[in-house]
Amino acid sequence: MLKAGGDERLKGTKHLWLANEENVPEWRRAEFEAVKGENLKTGRAWAIKEALRPFWTYRYAQRAADYFRRWYFWATHSRLTPVVSASKTLQAHLRNILTYFRHRVINATAEGLNRKIRMVKEMACGFRNREHYKTAIYFHCGGLDLYPDWKHQHERETDHSIWWSPTQNPEAR
Repeated sequence: MLKAGGDERLKGTKHLWLANEENVPEWRRAEFEAVKGENLKTGRAWAIKEALRPFWTYRYAQRAADYFRRWYFWATHSRLTPVVSASKTLQAHLRNILTYFRHRVINATAEGLNRKIRMVKEMACGFRNREHYKTAIYFHCGGLDLYPDWKHQHERETDHSIWWSPTQNPEAR
C-alpha cells in the first residue's frame, strides 16, 4: 500500500524488522529508529513480536501463562490480521508451549532430523522398499565420512616397521 502511493520509507528495511532490537547494526540504527517511530503497521507488528520475547525468560509456567494472556489480548486487538492469526495459533498450542517451562527441553534436533529425512525421501521420489529407504537415511544422516583420509590409510599399509622379522618383510628379500 505504501509503495503504491509512492511512499518508500520501508524500502530496504525488511531485515531490520526481522532482527531483534539489540542485533540491529549500529550504522542502520538511526534509520531504524526513525522508521520505527512512525505510526506504521509494520512498526506495531514488530513491537508486538518484541513484546513476546520476555515470555521465554520466565522460570515458572503460571507466570509465563499470565504474561502470555496479557500479550495475547494486545496481539488480538491490534487489528493486524497476520499478528492476530499468529497469536491465535500460539493460543491453540499454549498448553504444549507451557511444558517448556516445566522441562526446559525442546525438540528442535528431532525436528531438524525429520526434515532431513523428508528431504531424502523427496530427492529420491520414492524407494523400492523399506530397506533402500533405511539405507538412504543412514547414508545421508549417519554422519559417515565418504572420503576418509586415504593418504594416512596408505601410509599405514606401507609402513613396514610393523613387520617383526626380516624374513616376513617382503622388501627385506
